[in-house]
Amino acid sequence: MQNIKKISLIVLVFIAIMMITGCGNKNVEGTLEDLMTKVYQDVPEDKRPMMLENITLNDDNIEYYIGTKDVPYEEALASESGIGSTAHSVVLLRVKDGESVEDVKTAIKDNVNPRKWVCVGVEDDEVIIKNKGNLVILIIVADEDTRATLEEGFDNL
Repeated sequence: MQNIKKISLIVLVFIAIMMITGCGNKNVEGTLEDLMTKVYQDVPEDKRPMMLENITLNDDNIEYYIGTKDVPYEEALASESGIGSTAHSVVLLRVKDGESVEDVKTAIKDNVNPRKWVCVGVEDDEVIIKNKGNLVILIIVADEDTRATLEEGFDNL
């Protein structure tokens, strides 16, 4: 009887560990283009900047968008206005397998410039950096409602 209790306890602990570690660390599947579309799906057209476009990021341009090029990323995509000075930037970045997502988020937080546009920007405490598995999002958006809707879109991936 005591062995059955021990085995049951071990099984319950194992299940609890699997539930805790398995749920929060799953990577989000899909192309960055498709994921960006899902992040934006509940943002009304009139709340999106003019000529919103996706820009594939690489070692030559990533520093402008996230403040550093010294992060181990697999791929990255930015969504910004193609015209005008609008404080609106959303970046999706997939961290390389085996690398620390928390270190990448810290590097972005420490280096990103939320006032990179001429005459516009957001306050540091309005910058959103979060992750789901190895997918990191950076949201620098002046409009509070749009910023919240984009964050919710990411949370729902």
